[in-house]
Amino acid sequence: MNKDLEANSTLSHYRIVSRLGAGGMGEVYLAHDTKLDRKVAIKFLNPEFSKDEDKLNRFVREAKAASALNHPNILTVYDIGEVDGKNYIATELIDGTTLRQHLAQKEPLPLNTILKIGVQMAEALSAAHQAGIIHRDIKPENIMIRRDGYAKVLDFGLAKLAEPGAVPTGSSGSEDATRIQINTSPGVVMGTVSYMSPEQARGNPTDERTDIWSLGVVLYEMLARRVPFTGDTTSHTIVSILEKEPLALENAPAELQRIVRKALTKDLDMRYQSARDLLIDLKNLRRDLD
Repeated sequence: MNKDLEANSTLSHYRIVSRLGAGGMGEVYLAHDTKLDRKVAIKFLNPEFSKDEDKLNRFVREAKAASALNHPNILTVYDIGEVDGKNYIATELIDGTTLRQHLAQKEPLPLNTILKIGVQMAEALSAAHQAGIIHRDIKPENIMIRRDGYAKVLDFGLAKLAEPGAVPTGSSGSEDATRIQINTSPGVVMGTVSYMSPEQARGNPTDERTDIWSLGVVLYEMLARRVPFTGDTTSHTIVSILEKEPLALENAPAELQRIVRKALTKDLDMRYQSARDLLIDLKNLRRDLD
């Protein structure tokens, strides 16, 4: 643990309890909110990034994007601040593990669990998209599963806000509404390669359909226990995403195969046009299988 963040040390009204982990942007700690008497998770931006305007802006954007959304399947942001030069985000503490950790277990996920997670992710993305927020980094590491089975979307650090007054609906097929980007320039590729949409991998403008693709990759991986597009290098993986079709899913209901196939359609106009459309199909399938 960072010597400045020893157990029982206090920053603002948060008392540090223990270190939970670390990511590319910083470290996460379990802390006690002394004002409201509750446990929280606090993410601290790495000190060297605090001097990097782009990294700091991404950190702030994550907090703003998530805090703009009030949804049971999206991580709740409580607070953002700076103490003694340390930038932090305080969020709800989730009692659970990431979907990546679930996928690493020997036993495959049951079909009803896969559908339950898929429905909840589609619910979260539908809410985000209706608020004009595109996540752009949906992957198992950014999905937490609580002990009670509730799924939560994390990490809006790569989120893009649609142009005010032009929230995309997904029905027109136009990308114009999302051309104003607050954190990237055309041609810049951001996100985790295996889960990138073709348009994202090309560095082209993206809209909510890029999240639908990424959720399709996650659904495929939960069913097949492998990602649909792979390569020996990042470049090979991108070529696979752009040019190849995934292997057919085995031992999955025909309707679920169709849903995943439609989410992973390279042609934007043939892909699901909204997370809500995907959500409706997943819910109907789940009802039919019950």
